This record gives sequence, structure tokens and C-alpha cells, in this order.
Amino acid sequence: MDFFVQNWMLFAVAAASGALLLWPTLGKGGGADGVSPTEAVQLMNREKAVVVDVCSPEEYAAGHVTAAKNVPLDELEAKLPGVVKNKGLPLVLVCASGIRSRRAVAVAKKLGYEKAYNLSGGMGAWRAANLPVQKS
Repeated sequence: MDFFVQNWMLFAVAAASGALLLWPTLGKGGGADGVSPTEAVQLMNREKAVVVDVCSPEEYAAGHVTAAKNVPLDELEAKLPGVVKNKGLPLVLVCASGIRSRRAVAVAKKLGYEKAYNLSGGMGAWRAANLPVQKS
């Protein structure tokens, strides 16, 4: 018990840093630019959103959102303008878990795509919502 009392500040810092690490995960989609699978489908149907899968070609072949274009994250900055020419269309960026696609949103916004969204939870959330998955 003495150890806890003498090192209370250490435990407070550890708890605060843990809370800050969890904050994006507990918030809506890990950020303001996250959309749920249902919201992504609405964007696709109502605003003709383009779905860009930033996974590796192998992951993409194993299963992806129907009609998604595959542009791996490490090639996104160079290839996205050629794949999606209209910067006014919404982009829904997808990966396996939503982590790489969150980084891809920042890249897309840097390139001028103001309506870039991360699919919160990635393909895992898409599958959990029982939405169609295409394999190639």
C-alpha cells in the first residue's frame, strides 16, 4: 500500500496517458472524418461517393467493398489523382481495421479532396454490418 501512496503521481500519469490513447477509439469513428458502414452506403447511393481501398493488393483480393478501387496507402499520394479525378466527389477510404484509412484521409485532404471519409472499423465493421463483400 505504501508503494501506491508514494507513487500516486506515476499512476495518475499512466491513467491519463491510457485515457488519451483510448479517446480516438471511443469517439465517433476515431475522428471527425469517420463514417459508419451505413453512412458510407448512404454517401455511395446519394452522393456517388467513390470507395478507395488502401489495403495491399493481397488483402484487397481477399475481400473488399463492391466497386472499390484499390490504391495501396504507400502509393496513394501518387496514384489517387489519376484514379479519382473529380475532387468534388466524396471519398470513402477503407482498410482492414480503419487505421490505415484514417491516415489516408489526411493524404487525400492534402491532395485537395475535402470530402474524404474514413470507414470506421474498416472491413471488419463492413462485414459485421452484413454488407456485400466482393472477392477478386
